[in-house]
Amino acid sequence: MSTAISASSGTQGENTAFIVLISCVATIGGFLFGFDSGVINGTVDGLRSAFNSSEAALGFEVASMLLGCAIGAFLAGRLGDLLGRRSVLIISAVLFLLSALGAGAAHASWLFVTARVIGGFAVGAASVMAPAYIAEVASARYRGKLATVQQIAIISGLFAAFLSNFLLARAAGASTEVLWLGQQAWRWMFWMQAIPSLLFLALLLVIPESPRFLVAKGRRSDALSVLTRLYGAVEAQAKLVEIESSLAQDQHRPSFADLKDKATGKLRGIVWVGIGLAVLQQLVGINVVFYYGAVLWQAVGFSENDALLINVLSGALSIGACLVTVVLIDRIGRKPLLWVGSVGMALSLALMVVAFSSGSLVDGKLQLSDGMGRLALVAANVYVVFFNMSWGPVMWVMLGEMFPNQIRGSALAVAGAAQWTSNFAITVTFPILLAGIGLAGAYSIYAVAAFLSIFFVFRYVRETKGKELEQMEG
Repeated sequence: MSTAISASSGTQGENTAFIVLISCVATIGGFLFGFDSGVINGTVDGLRSAFNSSEAALGFEVASMLLGCAIGAFLAGRLGDLLGRRSVLIISAVLFLLSALGAGAAHASWLFVTARVIGGFAVGAASVMAPAYIAEVASARYRGKLATVQQIAIISGLFAAFLSNFLLARAAGASTEVLWLGQQAWRWMFWMQAIPSLLFLALLLVIPESPRFLVAKGRRSDALSVLTRLYGAVEAQAKLVEIESSLAQDQHRPSFADLKDKATGKLRGIVWVGIGLAVLQQLVGINVVFYYGAVLWQAVGFSENDALLINVLSGALSIGACLVTVVLIDRIGRKPLLWVGSVGMALSLALMVVAFSSGSLVDGKLQLSDGMGRLALVAANVYVVFFNMSWGPVMWVMLGEMFPNQIRGSALAVAGAAQWTSNFAITVTFPILLAGIGLAGAYSIYAVAAFLSIFFVFRYVRETKGKELEQMEG
């Protein structure tokens, strides 16, 4: 990170180190987002045995968090406009902690689902507020790099969850075996999240509120104080005037009605683009790999231990792919990365379909030849790499920066809710698709979505590299 964003890259008086620091604090929400999403991967067998769940019930238990995510994302934008970006992140930190403790302690399916929905509120809120906060404190020169750190944090959270799951399961012998204090390993997988949740809460208490929120609330002196800490006294005055000028063009209270074009009465085109980015990011099926990775690899013949280890490998590759994006996003832009990612995902998903189509069912499990098994494993990890160097981070970067100041909170709410609703639909249907049309059929659907995303990027996505937030048009 220090090589990508150095103190010397800022203008005179700009406190780049401080901006990087507070942005990294905000991205701990992304880490928890990733951990909360990834921890379920290693607990599926435990949930099935603890609650005697059918395939449909298991799918709902795994996906239940995503219902909370959709609601949390939808409410976060409006709450961010009312309470502040930092305040919403503080609320999410508390909910992360409650969810971790509750999910691990649950002895009935409905209690588990309740705890996961609470965690979902936190994930949804953090997923839209952390990028918004980063976009509103960072300058255009390296805003993309810092916002991409959010995706690195998400993948780091996934990696930490995968590694924690693997180590806990190995220590106990299996995820369903007793580990410490008479509790099974899968319960400890959830409880581990309490540690970063407490750290997130503590650090949020010492970072400043978004200056753009403070200006919108009429707290001019507070905004100037924060801007001075960020950019120095001279540039702070100019930034303050710029923000005030942007907001002065439309001084009414932000609302969802702002998302409609006043001339046509229809939803603004930029909002549709945001929704398209959010939905397509999920329709390519990435969270099937994240949530059901252990199930996927066990379905093609790997042991539970090997399947969990493959997840760790995928998490490490994902972090490396995100680091590539940190280097490139403010150099070549957002749109080229999205296009390359779409092409790479489409081709690698197609190869996975070829591999899965070659298998035969033996005792209810798909058996692949050694060659096709290796092809599936390599193609899946290539797919994960392309996603995490493109649509994974870039979608969140663009949602945080592409909307004009007046509609940012509301547009983020709608796009975030669309993203999590799509995530829920993909996640809850995978066990059903797996039982009905098999892995090849399911991944064919995701491959088609990836091919469609190529056209979407070319036709509808506009480059935002190098633009200040006050320059964004709706």
